[in-house]
Amino acid sequence: MAHILLRELDIPNIKDIDVYLAHEGYQGLRKAIAEHTPDEVIDIVKASGLRGRGGAGFPTGVKWGFVPKDVFPKYVAVNADESEPGTFKDRQLMENNPHQVLEGALICAYAIQAEAVYIYIRGEYWDIADWLDEAIEKARARGFIGENILGSGWSCEIYTHRGAGAYICGEETALLESLEGKRGHPRLRPPFPASVGLYGKPTVINNVETLANLPYILDKGAEAYRQFGTEGSPGTKIFCLSGHVNNPGNYELPFGGETTLRKLIFELGGGTRSGKPVKGILPAGASGAILPATDEVLDTPLDYESLRPFGSSLGSASLIILDESVNMAWAANKMIHFFSHESCGQCTPCREGTYWLRRLYERLERGEADLYDVETMKNIAAQMLGKSICALGDFATNPVLGTIQHFGEDYEAVLGGDGSGDASPDEKEAAATEAAAD
Repeated sequence: MAHILLRELDIPNIKDIDVYLAHEGYQGLRKAIAEHTPDEVIDIVKASGLRGRGGAGFPTGVKWGFVPKDVFPKYVAVNADESEPGTFKDRQLMENNPHQVLEGALICAYAIQAEAVYIYIRGEYWDIADWLDEAIEKARARGFIGENILGSGWSCEIYTHRGAGAYICGEETALLESLEGKRGHPRLRPPFPASVGLYGKPTVINNVETLANLPYILDKGAEAYRQFGTEGSPGTKIFCLSGHVNNPGNYELPFGGETTLRKLIFELGGGTRSGKPVKGILPAGASGAILPATDEVLDTPLDYESLRPFGSSLGSASLIILDESVNMAWAANKMIHFFSHESCGQCTPCREGTYWLRRLYERLERGEADLYDVETMKNIAAQMLGKSICALGDFATNPVLGTIQHFGEDYEAVLGGDGSGDASPDEKEAAATEAAAD
């Protein structure tokens, strides 16, 4: 199939606006403005079944429908703060097909009648931000951005805003706080951004990949888009494949059907570099619970619902593959250090929980831990679940609970300590006192 998103694989140099225009570029925006009212555009996106590609998978058209009609100004915020470990799809889209991202953002802005689009891009993508600025000016010169777009009477500007390397700003309300010049702390909800967002005004926040689907949907129609994927997860998805595979990279495939982990890892990824069997799979970077590479897991068609029975999720489809050389307690340690470092510190359970988990994993790494410490890890994770304003606190529990559940033998392999197993601190103290008396 021809690519909907990774079109540079079919059309060389599509990042050039003349090449993009020669291949139906900005046709979706033209049709949206010339043939449809804003409400009709929202209905088309609802009919397409497009779901958010940032990780949550919330229906895009439904999200737009929450925006009030009679409150102005309105804004669109493009979430380009791609910071999840193992995720690099948005980077490829912005590098190689920037005008499709801009066109998608403009379609969204037209649908809610926004006057400005802010592309919040991670600070490490400084070069891509410069290239986006150049693409914006070229699109402006052709009448797609600015005053009276395509003679419609509707005006909209697009700006880029560079982040400063904070993972938490990928959370949509923390992103808004950062855009406003404040500390990147997630907001309490309600109110939701659709009604009270950027500068207190209605705002839609969508991921880069989500918006890049819109030109195809508005140009070809909702039914044409639904010919790909499944009923519950229509369209195609960019799967980021990395880790111990021979062919890491981005692969655009339809949801469900023949798109399985086995196909991604062994057919497209070329298997493991070492030739060793796959041991664990992180389907959503560090945020989703790790899965064992069983036949049942490997052969499950990938969509937004498929991994739930295994206690995990597809998220942004940032697949990290680990072979049998990896001790999963070591891998969990790395992920907990990441979440501990990236926690904004606003919520006590997340701030303190990630801190103490990191301390326990350091103890495990030094060979000083025992089974009671592993039980303490589980208890801390259980007390963190559902206790923080944003999902980071929940995400941070996944490396712990997932690896202990599926790879308990890896913890046993690195346990040290005094051999007292899962004895409590009081029992250990009593045993030490008795030993001293002897």
